[in-house]
Amino acid sequence: MSAVGIVAAAGSGLRLGADRPKALVPLGGRPLVAWAVATLLDGGVDEVVVAVPAADRDAFAAVLPDGVRLVEGGATRTASVRAALAAVPREGAAVLVHDAARPLTPPAVVARVLDALRAGAPAVVPVLPVVDTTVAVDAGGTVTAAPDRATLRRVQTPQGFSRRVLVEAYDALPDGVELTDDAAVVRAAGVPVGTVAGDERAAKVTVAHDLALAELQVAGIPGPS
Repeated sequence: MSAVGIVAAAGSGLRLGADRPKALVPLGGRPLVAWAVATLLDGGVDEVVVAVPAADRDAFAAVLPDGVRLVEGGATRTASVRAALAAVPREGAAVLVHDAARPLTPPAVVARVLDALRAGAPAVVPVLPVVDTTVAVDAGGTVTAAPDRATLRRVQTPQGFSRRVLVEAYDALPDGVELTDDAAVVRAAGVPVGTVAGDERAAKVTVAHDLALAELQVAGIPGPS
């Protein structure tokens, strides 16, 4: 089974306080998107498609390896993934969708996702246990329930799918509907989603504090416990 990686990299860097698209923000001297692409290739995908802001296409091309395909992303994550999927025409391919904002995801996570797909799973995501007490609250902030955390998981990327499953799920998604991730899109289409073990190093870089912690990891210095 051939495998294609998609990197959603068209987002802004506003919450990170950056003056450029978040995927181009440097970490350890390399932009976040370069880390994400390397993770996918080292984990076993055959090629990578990156959805980028149209105005910054040249900047992305300058920092990514030859052979990485760039497509114009959209105003939303859904639009960007649709654009990247259109550039993956091969039937039978596995598609792994990864966030540029998870730069330190170990290649072993990619390999676990690919192994599950090759074993026949139509969709699979890497997950971690929820270790904190988690509660539901009402509009006023009052706790209304405390779900059993043994049944809860934190979902990471890359998320893997049969190309056919992902394309059909996006085709069935009503216009204007935005779901939180690609697994939610296929679940809305009635497709079961399996899980594999994630990794704490696959944390998402959203705000400046996240980037500072990632820099400590790159430098080999343990972050605060």
